[in-house]
Parts: sequence; structure tokens; C-alpha cells
Amino acid sequence: MNTSIILLLTKEALLVTMMISAPAVIVSLIVGVIVAIFSATTQIQEQTLSFAPKIIFVYLSLIISGASLGAMLLNFAKKCFNAF
Repeated sequence: MNTSIILLLTKEALLVTMMISAPAVIVSLIVGVIVAIFSATTQIQEQTLSFAPKIIFVYLSLIISGASLGAMLLNFAKKCFNAF
């Protein structure tokens, strides 16, 4: 295995990592902003108000996009093992 293959796999690993984490991060960001606006307008300062909706929506996004993310990760793993 030469360095060009290692660099290519490393670059693709970083890209796959970003693509797999993107749905959860984006959903968490959107829900966090909505909850922050709601909390600021109603002046409710409850810790669970920000945590509970985020975790529920992140789990839902992972359930919805889990199959495609798993397939992406499986294809990358196959590519890595074939390169070795």
C-alpha cells in the first residue's frame, strides 16, 4: 500500500464521518435554536426544556436516516478492506 492510497482513504474517511454526523448535528442545531427562542420569549429557564426535545429529535433523525448512513459506512468499510 502506498501513501497515495492511504491519503485517499483518509480523505474519504473524513468525508464519510462528516456526512454520517451531519443529520444529527443539523437537527440538533435547528431544535436548539427553536427551543432557545421559545425559552427567551417565555422566560422559562428550565434545563430539561433544552435537552429533552434535542435528544428526541436527534434520535428520530437517526432512525429515519439510519439505513442510508449504515449503507454509506458499509460501502466505505468494504472499500477499505479491498484496498488492504
